[in-house]
Amino acid sequence: MSATTLLRASTLAVAINAAFVAGAFAQQAGSTGSVAQLDSVQVTADRKAEDAKNVPVSATVLRPEFLDAISTSASDVRVLAGKTPSLNVESSNGRVFPRFYIRGYGNTDFTTYASQPVSLVYDDIVYENAFLKGFPMFDLKSVEVLRGPQGTQFGRNTPAGVVKFNSAKPVLGSTEGYASVSYGTHATSSVEGALNLPLGTDWAARISLLQQHRDDWVTSQVTGQKLEGYDDAALRLQLLFQPGDDFSALFNAHARKLNGTARLFRANIFSAGSNQLADGFDENKAYIDGHNAQELSTYGGSANLTFTSGDVSFHSITGYEGISKYYSRGDIDGGYGAGAFVDPSQPYGPGFIPFSVETAGGIKSLDQFTQEFRAQSNYAGPLNWQGGLYYFYDNVQGEAYDYDTIGGGALTGYDLTRQKTSSWAAFASLNYQATDALNLRGGIRYTHDHKTFDILQWDRDSAPPIGGDTSGSKVTGDVSATYALSEAVNLYARAARGYRGASFGPPSTGVPVTVARPEVVDSYELGVKADLWDRRGRLAFDVYSMDIKDQQLTAVGGTSNAVQLMNAKKSEAYGAELDFDLLLTENLRFGFNGSYNHTEIKDPGLATSTCSAWVCTVTDPVNAAGQAYIDGNPLPQAAKWIGNVNLRYGVPMGDSSELFFYTDWSYRSEVNFFLYQSKEFVGQPLFEGGLKIGYSWNAGQYEASVFCRNCTNQIRATGGIDFDNLTGFINDPRIIGASFRANF
Repeated sequence: MSATTLLRASTLAVAINAAFVAGAFAQQAGSTGSVAQLDSVQVTADRKAEDAKNVPVSATVLRPEFLDAISTSASDVRVLAGKTPSLNVESSNGRVFPRFYIRGYGNTDFTTYASQPVSLVYDDIVYENAFLKGFPMFDLKSVEVLRGPQGTQFGRNTPAGVVKFNSAKPVLGSTEGYASVSYGTHATSSVEGALNLPLGTDWAARISLLQQHRDDWVTSQVTGQKLEGYDDAALRLQLLFQPGDDFSALFNAHARKLNGTARLFRANIFSAGSNQLADGFDENKAYIDGHNAQELSTYGGSANLTFTSGDVSFHSITGYEGISKYYSRGDIDGGYGAGAFVDPSQPYGPGFIPFSVETAGGIKSLDQFTQEFRAQSNYAGPLNWQGGLYYFYDNVQGEAYDYDTIGGGALTGYDLTRQKTSSWAAFASLNYQATDALNLRGGIRYTHDHKTFDILQWDRDSAPPIGGDTSGSKVTGDVSATYALSEAVNLYARAARGYRGASFGPPSTGVPVTVARPEVVDSYELGVKADLWDRRGRLAFDVYSMDIKDQQLTAVGGTSNAVQLMNAKKSEAYGAELDFDLLLTENLRFGFNGSYNHTEIKDPGLATSTCSAWVCTVTDPVNAAGQAYIDGNPLPQAAKWIGNVNLRYGVPMGDSSELFFYTDWSYRSEVNFFLYQSKEFVGQPLFEGGLKIGYSWNAGQYEASVFCRNCTNQIRATGGIDFDNLTGFINDPRIIGASFRANF
């Protein structure tokens, strides 16, 4: 073991011991005699509901009331960024194609077939393609963020962790539901509702819907076109059949339809030589001269069957997800005119624009099928087990278009490609209560992947590239131990291995099909979880270390608007995470969470293309070919510091009414946009806050409130495009509005 590893392990041990001592001391403070306590938190990291304190995984669970507060401005899944330790979410495609990062570990690839090391699981179905991952959040029971490799229960492409959405389920024998409406700045509106209907003694249905809208609020100063608006609608229908305690069947059908504008790219929004927004930048103005449009239609369904025989339960989970239409077209250069390199006699801008670029991406079809069979014991004794088989298949046909903006938007290039993936896995895990205080867990999973890439149509000047074929197998798993120091304080240690399957990078003019080998991550974690002050407080703290071998990296942009995949010999990450909740009084609740994440690429010979010489100021050393060495650089979009604080205070008004105040504030430190480092393409720290003031009456049946999101209207670039000019895109503006909710 190296000196660095020993030092790191010692540091982790000291940190966890300090956290334990603090937790134990707090527990010894004793009961205050108050009846008010924090509600219990359930996680399903082991595919069954358990008290979070007893699960040896770094996890955060976002409750419905918190999700409701942060979603008041008709936001999409990107609103989760910074709301839990180590979680960042961003997108260069707007409300579709969110990219998730946990512990600084993610993927900036924007292509149709991009894989991510953070898996999104919605109602027990993995959403593999990134265009599926933007399915809206509505009528949810909870959102779980599971940090670190989840290679036993969730399998491939989870080396960084899992974000798990759990819908509210149908309830037998109960007619209930809710309706919620909000309206705010830029005619931002959201209508959400759910209705639970009993259908006899054994059947129940739940229908949930969402409709979100925003007016176009940005005006192109060149064409006058209006931009940045959307209409986003989603529907979910669930049907539960439960004739007894031994059998249940839950059927789920859902769909989404989005119409709006594509991500708005803005030319030269950075000041040369710095990452500050250019003087005079106005988020309400743009200068594009190309077309802009975005459409997405998705649909899917699942059947979740459970049968219990004696002490063993059998589960079958069948899922299908599809995309019938996706098309997104944007002005990539973010400015106007032919450009200095094409026709310098004509006006162009703002700033220096070398040439115009207008492209579109599309999905002609996407079909994903998954099937899981799992058996699980429910013994009263100390030893329990799980085991099963899993199958995954998808077939995606992606389209890429090039247009001539100056020539009236004529199509100048097109290609149609296809990626097929098939994967199967076998997995098993054990849970052993060795003593009253010591619990041991372990699991193993074997996965085999096969992936092909084909060129179906190539209408470009260059010769069609050659496709690809790759396959491989991996063994992943985890072992952990939890020790109950007292009834209220648990210590845990966990070692886990995860992996991400091989990936294809689609071709473009002059860029061949690229392939990245599978990556493997080994993770080590120590933590403490404690209930404090007679369950008026809750603490979870962990420290971790991860070694990533053959990490798949995405070289985005550089000399062209293309993606090329590569592998780094090694990357490392380590850090600490904290979740803390405190019920200060019966009516005052305080929450704080935060994380420190260090990431570093460890490959002395690895170099990548950078921005063009006229664009940005590269600070990395370069080789003879002008490529930047990226050894020692942090991973893209990896924030060292993430923090969130939230507070809710209620003032009782009579027997069944309440005036309440809620606020939450999130911080994310600066992030590097690309693999290489430059002065310009570094995102400034982002500090956003929300506020909600409301009145509820009739024992919470009705609620009226006013709110703001991004209350200080802090505008920051959240990403960039580096091959043409200092192009960037920004976060959402301040939204102020009012909302009403009725429960029945």
